[in-house]
Amino acid sequence: MSTKATFYKLRSLGITALLGLLLAAAAPSAKGQQARWSEDQANRWYQQQPWLVGANFLPSDADNELEMWQPETFNPAEIDKEFGWAQGAGMNTMRIFLHNLLWTNDAAGFQRRIDQVLTIAARHHIRPVLVLFDSCWDPYPKLGPQHPPIPGVHNSAWVQAPGAHVLEDPAQYPALKRYVQGVVGAFASDQRVLAWDVWNEPDNNNDSSYGKLEPKDKDERILQLLPQVFAWARAMHPTQPLTSGVWHGDWSSLESMPPVARVQIENSDVISFHSYDWPEIFTARITQLQKYGRPLICTEYMARGAGSLFDNVLPVAKQHNVAAINWGLVAGKSQTYLPWDSWQRPYVLIEPTVWFHDVFHEDGTPYRQHEVDEIRQLSGRP
Repeated sequence: MSTKATFYKLRSLGITALLGLLLAAAAPSAKGQQARWSEDQANRWYQQQPWLVGANFLPSDADNELEMWQPETFNPAEIDKEFGWAQGAGMNTMRIFLHNLLWTNDAAGFQRRIDQVLTIAARHHIRPVLVLFDSCWDPYPKLGPQHPPIPGVHNSAWVQAPGAHVLEDPAQYPALKRYVQGVVGAFASDQRVLAWDVWNEPDNNNDSSYGKLEPKDKDERILQLLPQVFAWARAMHPTQPLTSGVWHGDWSSLESMPPVARVQIENSDVISFHSYDWPEIFTARITQLQKYGRPLICTEYMARGAGSLFDNVLPVAKQHNVAAINWGLVAGKSQTYLPWDSWQRPYVLIEPTVWFHDVFHEDGTPYRQHEVDEIRQLSGRP
């Protein structure tokens, strides 16, 4: 076919087919592909773990994942201190977000800093879940100094990975593949890593914050790209499980769930989910997901103002042997102790009635000592 004919053919196929062709070119060969874990393999892995309990982690002196990891603001002493508080509370895992721009800019340096954090975590008997991509909040991330937190607003500086410019340009997808395979490949047999969360809330369109800035075809692009991200990671033969957490919709059957959620469930070695709900809804979510026969990890919960508390949700998770990772460890620059509705009405003149997320003040004092005592008791940590 001539070059001109090829052009008109691709134009007639539209964006979905074009994305498919470009992704196929970036896909690993079938020969090198590792299969998804069987249910038996996943459950045998989970039986070897303690009951997993922890928090989503961002050091209190960073306002987003770029500020955490960039060499100018990377602060291992602060991370060590805060991991110590987590260990004291009985936690044994942390969910930590990475970013593709950090790898693209300085792969060797970023790898060294990840290794350093894993070393610190191991010293505190914590095995992190590492998150590769994230569709939440600001769709236009930039390296360099990050803008300061917006006063009174929840998570006001957090950025997506990849950003909208990359997501809208399939020519940049091979760089995403190099990032995924570079990071996963570097730590594929590292026992300090608990699991890989390949994409956080991939079809989140951020309607209450950045919705007007999102690509109009974001869901379509994610639906094409997400299976490839799983395949890229699997091609590195990680000894840790892969997952991506479902977070909205009906999970009672594959046919009833949103299209992206189905991709998440069908590609995850262990199933993860988010639930910031009252305990009766949290329990119903567990029931919906148990039918898929795989271990369950709740990678986000605990929003006091929404009814999701340590007091009423954590015992349910322990009863059903569901791993539980709450949002937020130390209240800091991310301001996630403020509620989601602060995007509509910033808390600049008054404090919220209760903290939304987070466990500790910046000096290490628990927000509620009872919560720390309960985590420690349920985890069985001395």
